[in-house]
Amino acid sequence: MQDKNSSCPGHHYLHICAYMHTLSLTPTSKSGKANILIIDGHPNQESFSRAIAETLHESLPPHSARIISLRDLQFDPILKTGYQEPMSLEPDLVELQELIQSANHLVLISPVWWGSVTALMKGFLDRVLLPGFAFKYRKGSPFWDRLLAGRSASVYLTMDSPYWWFRFVYGNPAVKMLKHAVLKFCGYSPVRFRIFDQFRFSDEKKRRNWLELVRRDALRPIRNGKDQFMGPIQ
Repeated sequence: MQDKNSSCPGHHYLHICAYMHTLSLTPTSKSGKANILIIDGHPNQESFSRAIAETLHESLPPHSARIISLRDLQFDPILKTGYQEPMSLEPDLVELQELIQSANHLVLISPVWWGSVTALMKGFLDRVLLPGFAFKYRKGSPFWDRLLAGRSASVYLTMDSPYWWFRFVYGNPAVKMLKHAVLKFCGYSPVRFRIFDQFRFSDEKKRRNWLELVRRDALRPIRNGKDQFMGPIQ
C-alpha cells in the first residue's frame, strides 16, 4: 500500500518530488467566472490530502471554488447491482451531481492505496458518474457520448512508492485509470496530474515545499490544449 501514514518523518528527497501534466487551476467559464470543485477523497480528516485541498481553496480567487470532503457525506459507496438496476441517490450525491454539472474545473485529491485511489473516492466515482449523467452509451455502437465535455480536471495523488517505480514497474495504474477510464471517458479535457511520491519519507519542510507548488498551481490560469507529460524531476 502507499501513503497510509499522513505524518511520517523522513529524509529530504527534493528532486524526485512532483510529476505534472502542465498543471494549473484557474479555469474560466464562458461567462468569465471560475467555478472549481475540489474533491478530497481521504477518509482521514487529519491528512495531507486535506492540506492540499485547503491550500488550493485558500489560494484561488474568493468565491471561485468549493471543497467537498467525501468523508463528511452520507452515502453508500457500493454500487450494489452495477448498472442493471437504478440505485437511488442519497441527498448528498444529488447535490454533488449538481455541483459537478455547474463546475468548469474538477479537482480530485487522493492517496494511492494498492495502486489506486481510496475506496471512498472509488465509491464516489461509482455512485456519481452514472450513465445518463456522465456518459451515455450509443445504441448498437461500441462508442459513447461524453456528457461532461467542455470541462477540465486536475488530479493530486500522493504515494509512498518512488514515481519511477510506480510508472515503469506497476504500469502507472492510478494515473491511467483516472485519466483515461474515468475523466476523459466522461469528457474532461485536458486532464493534468501532480504526483507527490515517497510520501513516507517526507518531513515537514518537504511538505511545505509541496504545498507551495500547490499554491503556485492555483495562481496560473489554465490553458486549453493537449495533455503534456513532464517527468518527476523538476
